[in-house]
Amino acid sequence: MITIRAFAETDRAGLGELFVRAGEGSPTASLWGHAASEAAVYLTPYLDHEPASCFVAERSGVLVGYLVGCLDGAAFPSEDERLARAVRAHRLLLRPGPVAFFARSLVDLARAKAGRSATAGELVDPRWPAHLHLNVAREARGTGAADELMRHWFARLRAAGSPGCHLQTLVENARAVRFFTRVGCVPHGPTPLVPGLRYQGGRLHQRTMVWNP
Repeated sequence: MITIRAFAETDRAGLGELFVRAGEGSPTASLWGHAASEAAVYLTPYLDHEPASCFVAERSGVLVGYLVGCLDGAAFPSEDERLARAVRAHRLLLRPGPVAFFARSLVDLARAKAGRSATAGELVDPRWPAHLHLNVAREARGTGAADELMRHWFARLRAAGSPGCHLQTLVENARAVRFFTRVGCVPHGPTPLVPGLRYQGGRLHQRTMVWNP
């Protein structure tokens, strides 16, 4: 049986492990090949800055999923800020894997600029100020864990009087797009290239989705 509850400080170590395990096999299983620094961008800042917007799913006392979010992105460190801190803290420019990723990103950005094409970025829109990141382990998919995490998140947004939220996934992650569509999110905007990111040799594209109460 899956139980959804609020994040507790004692969950930190387990969430760090789940961050890696839950992404296995997906197009975003790893971005630049260094899990600790990736978690420092997409997981731990939410636990630090807005723990009341974090929920976990567990089965038999084992963490199998989580949702982390923030109610207002304008009051939260931006992705660029979080990434810059992770680069410094983990000395990513001295690590071959991250260096290769960032170099590829610069090439992608230069080509996009030359072709006057947009690239992926954060959505800043007062209609959807909140955002989230959802991760569920393979063994818990199909159990309703993801649905219940989203239900708790939507309840928090309504209680806070939020006008809406957004999330960003990948066009190529069809399973995620189908899930978020089913729970009431709708596609928004273009689908630009995500610089540097590759999956099975192919380039990947950002899919922004939005939800309103």
